[in-house]
Amino acid sequence: MNQYTIEKAVSCAGIGLHGGQKVHLCFHPAQIDTGILFLRYHGNEKQYIKVCPQHVVDTQFSTTIGVDGINISTVEHVLAAVRGLGIDNLIIEVDGDEVPILDGSSVSFVYLLRQAGVQKQKMPKRVLSCVRKLSFEDGERRIVLSPYNGLRIRYHIEFSHPMIGQQHFDYVAHPEEFVRSLSRARTFGFMHDIEMLHQSGLIQGGSLENALVFDESGVVNSDGLRFSDEPVRHKLLDFIGDIGIYSDNLLGCFDVWCSGHGFNNRFLRYLEANAHIYLKPVQGKVKKVNENIKQEQWAIPAFF
Repeated sequence: MNQYTIEKAVSCAGIGLHGGQKVHLCFHPAQIDTGILFLRYHGNEKQYIKVCPQHVVDTQFSTTIGVDGINISTVEHVLAAVRGLGIDNLIIEVDGDEVPILDGSSVSFVYLLRQAGVQKQKMPKRVLSCVRKLSFEDGERRIVLSPYNGLRIRYHIEFSHPMIGQQHFDYVAHPEEFVRSLSRARTFGFMHDIEMLHQSGLIQGGSLENALVFDESGVVNSDGLRFSDEPVRHKLLDFIGDIGIYSDNLLGCFDVWCSGHGFNNRFLRYLEANAHIYLKPVQGKVKKVNENIKQEQWAIPAFF
């Protein structure tokens, strides 16, 4: 399977979740082996931030990347869309210190990237495949990576809320499956936590238009749930965005229990430091893993 970028630049604007300010974002095509870069202007100078585990500078409430004091927060939803669609080379220009939250999911970013057009490039994907089982644990939080001929994520959550409880979702990576099963799942929270965060000056851009909110008895949003298990689907979406910070594509089976942005990044840093033990480069096998993916499967689903 070859690398992909987009055919043309495309942009959007929205409110930042934490600062509450209007932010513009633009996707730009990128050359072979560029990887995923964020771009911010610092005065008249460009500051590029390459996505990699070492550039994650904060994981409180969202994933923030930065270089030399120039930071961009809430990158997980846009990275989930990019990785979910199999895009390898892209420049994401942001004119503020966070990515716009839009509706709290990845679906708007998916729509924009599809509008830009996906372009195949003449170079094999950069892929690392798991060759040895890795179990990474801290209390109830656990990530287990095992060899697998593709990318599979089995995610498990447990909350005491009556509408959540224990939820599990088994995802096998494929662009169309990402769009259909995960891209619309929104970030979620609980009314008592949101009130506390607002009083502390955080999530100033948060609203029922960009988050799924639960009170003691049920869902506050008038439109209800998009999926009966929307919370676990969103947690899995976050995980795709967080592991998408790894510079290369990862193949393997991830079993994840009760993780979050901070634990995801700790896992990635450990994996990167021990890549010689757990990972190996893949070249010729990549096409076999993805041979069932055809161009027509990139069509925009009907809900757009």
